Order: sequence, then structure tokens, then C-alpha cells
Amino acid sequence: MRRTVLVAGASGQVARSLAALDVPDLRFATLGRPDLDLSDPASIERAMDAHEPVAIVNAAAYTAVDRAETEPDAAFAINRDGASALAEAAARHGRPIVHISTDYVFDGTKPEPYVETDPTGPLGVYGRSKLEGEAAVAGANPAHVILRTAWVYSPYGANFLKTMLRLAGERDTVRVVADQRGTPTYAPDIAVGIAAVLRVALRQPGRTDWRGIVHMVAGGETTWAGFAEEILRGSAERAGPSARVEPVATPDHPTSAKRPANSRLATARFRRTFGHGLPEWQEGVRNCLDALRPVRATTASTNFGGAADDT
Repeated sequence: MRRTVLVAGASGQVARSLAALDVPDLRFATLGRPDLDLSDPASIERAMDAHEPVAIVNAAAYTAVDRAETEPDAAFAINRDGASALAEAAARHGRPIVHISTDYVFDGTKPEPYVETDPTGPLGVYGRSKLEGEAAVAGANPAHVILRTAWVYSPYGANFLKTMLRLAGERDTVRVVADQRGTPTYAPDIAVGIAAVLRVALRQPGRTDWRGIVHMVAGGETTWAGFAEEILRGSAERAGPSARVEPVATPDHPTSAKRPANSRLATARFRRTFGHGLPEWQEGVRNCLDALRPVRATTASTNFGGAADDT
């Protein structure tokens, strides 16, 4: 019999990837508003009572990085207050929570990949709201895993990969930032990683070393321009749209919110604790392009100079 994991954020990339995941002993019940509204504690309790989950995954987030600069209340309401309410409910029911966070909690000035214990310093409202959400979750429920990930994309919703495909169908050249480094991470790979976390948290309840902040991204690193080049090269190989990538500097692509120049996250703790590592980022690009081949993307975000972890 499969045990139920309750997932907040039904329409997001990670939640939809979890819903599609086939795990022998787990069933992922993804819920969004109004059935599970992070601003409505009563709806959280109803969802807990209805599904009787063995664990909670918070994949709901406000991820509009630039819009957050003018909508701070909305960002904090979901990313901090909503996350806190969900963690509190999980604690009342004696259940662990896996909370998805972001590389945007860092300022990007460190020359090496960030480890979990590095000082944080978000550059904008989105990053601050996610950082305060981390603290709220940790304070509300000792049985927590805060998974920081980065540059999320998938066949679902709006994301950088789908934006590149759309733009390549409209123009011969796309201008993409080349001085921000990170690791593109495929949402279905994140879902598999979450299942690995839950396997330890649920099957080995006596252990506590799995708790806390953990970095989980794909292997390797690149820039947004390098990411775009890989996407469009793979698209051309599949007879899809392609274009030349023109690398530009961050000042040449101004945005309302600042992005960290270094979004690289070290994943040694994740691999050591959960016995799992995500594939190299290029493999995720290939898998995503293959998944999109039957139906070409028609909608996407226009923010292609940098993206949030649109979970």
C-alpha cells in the first residue's frame, strides 16, 4: 500500500514532476488553492485530515523575482508566512516537511560553490522572503529538510528553456547574460531527489542527520548563455527552433531585481546523507527537449536574463 505525501503547490514545476513520479511505496497528492491555501490555515488542516499524509512537501512559492520588488507583501505572505503555517501543521501531526528553497538566499560574491553553512545575503525581496521562509520552517518543525536548488526548468509551465525555444522561433539571435554562473536543474530530477530524501526521513526515523539545510542541484555548472546554447543546440538536433546566442553582461540586460553572479551550490552533503546525486545538467536538457518534442512550447516567461527556482 502506498503512503501519501501531501504536496503544496499543484501547478508548479516540482509539484507536477512529483505527481508524475512513480515511486513504489509513495503517492504524491498535489494540492493547490482553494483545496490547500497557504494563507488559510483551516484549509491546511482540512487537507491534512483528508489525506492523512506521512510527510509534507512545500513546493508552493511566489517566484516572480522582479515583480516581488513591487509586491513584497505577496512574496512574504507565501514564501514566509505560508511556509510557516504548513510547517506548523506538519509538526502538530508529527510529520516531517521538505521545503524547497533557492540559491537566491546568497549574494553571489563567493568565488567557489556555496555550502550550506555559508553566510547568506539575498539581493532582493524574493531572496529575502525565501530566506525568512527557511527560518520560519526550521523554527516551526524540527523534522525539516530545506532543499535549496537553482535554475529550475521542466516541460511544465513557464521557464528559461521554454523561453529560449519560443524566442528561437521568433528571431535569429537571442541575447543572454553570460556573467552569472549556476547549475540548470531539471524538475523531474528534483522530484527523484525529494523521493530519496523522503526514503531516509521515513524509513530511518531514528536518524536526525538528515535534518536541516541541504543543497540539491544537477551536476556541473554553466552560465545562462551556456545554458541557452545547449538548449538551442539540442533543439536543432531534434529539428526544432534554433538561433545564435549572443552573450551579454548583466548591466546590458537590466532587471528590477539583482541576481547573484554565483549561484553554484555544493551538493556533497546531499549525496552523503541521502545516497543520491542528480545527473549532469546537460542530461536534464536532453530529457526535457525529448519530453517537449510532441508539443512545442507556446507560452513562457520573457525573463531570460536570469530566472528563479520556479517550483
